[in-house]
Amino acid sequence: MPWDYSFDARALKELKKLDPQAQREILRFLDQRIQGSTDPRLFGKPLRSELAGLWRYRVTHYRILCQIQDHHLIVLVVAVGDRKTIYE
Repeated sequence: MPWDYSFDARALKELKKLDPQAQREILRFLDQRIQGSTDPRLFGKPLRSELAGLWRYRVTHYRILCQIQDHHLIVLVVAVGDRKTIYE
């Protein structure tokens, strides 16, 4: 079954604060890699420590932090931002 993605309210707000080019790149990544994928884990890495349970996807110098919900086949985007500040 194909996977899809969704944004939580905070992540959507963070996405809208980014410049338009970055927004397009992030949405293009999610549309091409995650939406319709058979396994979204192929494109990211699991996080550790206090962020354990989340997955990270790299798009240029931005990061997308997600929660993979296997029971709904949804990748929930919980944070979007620059690689320097996203993990704070």
